[in-house]
Amino acid sequence: MNDPVPGPLRWFDHHCHLPPGEQGADLVAAAHAAGVVRLLTVGTDAERSREAVTVARAHRGVVWATAGVHPHDAATADLDAVAALLDDDTVVAVGECGLDYYYEHSPRDVQQEIFAEHVRLAMARRLPLVVHTRDAWDDTFAVLADVGVPERLVFHCFTGGPDEAERCLAIGAHLSFSGIVTFKTAEDLRQAARLCPLDRLLVETDAPYLAPVPMRGRKNQPAFVVHTADLVAGLKGVSAAELSASTWSVTNRFYGLAE
Repeated sequence: MNDPVPGPLRWFDHHCHLPPGEQGADLVAAAHAAGVVRLLTVGTDAERSREAVTVARAHRGVVWATAGVHPHDAATADLDAVAALLDDDTVVAVGECGLDYYYEHSPRDVQQEIFAEHVRLAMARRLPLVVHTRDAWDDTFAVLADVGVPERLVFHCFTGGPDEAERCLAIGAHLSFSGIVTFKTAEDLRQAARLCPLDRLLVETDAPYLAPVPMRGRKNQPAFVVHTADLVAGLKGVSAAELSASTWSVTNRFYGLAE
């Protein structure tokens, strides 16, 4: 499965969670048919990161992987296993990692410690860092201020408003918008998308979660990123073709991939 694909638009779903085997292959094929020709499948613990590598190896040149530990799993993090996966040629980023105080499945101090270790790892390896933060903005910025800000940093599934967006952009971060931006209740998030410069803006699905309008009620999949992109293009006052070209270039550059 290689470029080019039918139609003028090329999309990159840079944050999804693909299952291995035939089910994952079917999702990759459906994405390709929708013009979503590159995907990044994201690790959330050592086991899921190994699984992400397996999927990426099965779809070389189409799917890449990350390795990291989600804050939910910080209390049982195996960072040595994560670090070992970074040597694989399909792995292009550290994460997802960060802080989640909404559910607090791991203690806050442990989340902060493990997040800081991910930041150090990304900086040492000169790799992008994929950050998850929910209800924890001040502590997220505090960790970054203390440890340092990786050269390439993205707040995935960004859920803040204009103020949080400005804080992220001020430290050089990218913002990634998921299907949440299409929800009726997400006006603050839409304001953040409006102010985010195109050269810092990415789109994602976070599949199988957070299906966008008009796919609400269905299990999300990478093919659905086109619906989020359509809404974001409208917010930015650009055509779908312009947003496709921009996000394609920005995403590939962010992860160090040839266009």
